[in-house]
Amino acid sequence: MATWNTAAAVGEREDLSNIIERIDPAETPVFSNAKKQVTKAVYHEWQVQELAAAVDTNYVNEGADFSYVNPTATTRLGNYHQISVQAAQVSGTLDSVDKAGRDKETAYVQLLKGLEQRRDIDKALFKNEAQSASDPRKAGKLLSYMTNVSLISASTTPAGTGADVSDMAGTNAALTLAKIDAAMKAAYSDGGSPDMMVVSPANKVAFSDLSSGSAVTNQLHMTANAPTDAVIVGSVSMYLTDFGTLNVVIDRQAANTEIMLLDTDHYSIGHLPGRLFASHDAGIVGDATRFSIISEWTLIVSAPKAHGAVFDLSTT
Repeated sequence: MATWNTAAAVGEREDLSNIIERIDPAETPVFSNAKKQVTKAVYHEWQVQELAAAVDTNYVNEGADFSYVNPTATTRLGNYHQISVQAAQVSGTLDSVDKAGRDKETAYVQLLKGLEQRRDIDKALFKNEAQSASDPRKAGKLLSYMTNVSLISASTTPAGTGADVSDMAGTNAALTLAKIDAAMKAAYSDGGSPDMMVVSPANKVAFSDLSSGSAVTNQLHMTANAPTDAVIVGSVSMYLTDFGTLNVVIDRQAANTEIMLLDTDHYSIGHLPGRLFASHDAGIVGDATRFSIISEWTLIVSAPKAHGAVFDLSTT
């Protein structure tokens, strides 16, 4: 007599895990590292003050009258808010039936849409796009505020006001340490202290491959004035330059054609009150609930000269 087994029997319950695996990454390093601040108008403005250049001839005769020199006027910068929206609708039935991995479908979909919007904003920050007041309004992105740019070829450099961008017309070429160091030096000379080097996955590999020696375990790459060649190891998490230490951060949304050196003290995300990942119920339409996730945000680069960038990379 054949053994009575699961293949013959009827009524075995399904074994569906209550954990939903999500392979798509949700990390947003540039957005997440930005400070968040509440703004009050569609066009947000801020001021940048520069000191007079230092001199080594600051001495006068005893009893002499003073030379009265007023400080330079502040530079007034600004950026527009843009509106990012994710919307969805869930049927009443789907909200009611028993589901694996989540309770209420509406809350679950809202969570997913919030993660998607965070990634959209992070990706937008890398776009070569100037600010625009025309509907739909657009915020000037990071590349439109970069002035300390190491150009590999003949691309233009933005003015750093958010109103224009590089034409990116140069012939792209390979990444070198010299180009990173040149951008870092320019930012440092202008008073900045970049602490985060943002690279795409491909540029992370290209950076790690810039090896002039061999090492296995170090996670720190130093380029100080020394009689021996500098060494980069396979997994570089920090880059110690002559002008400060850079945390090398991989952002999946970053472009292969640029690398940015950001001073995290001098950029932030502004948003109108209650308008950052705000969930709005659009009401019930028929037998479905509609809702939206809305962010009205802008990029605030409080000191454009504090940052650096390398353009015209041919990394693939």
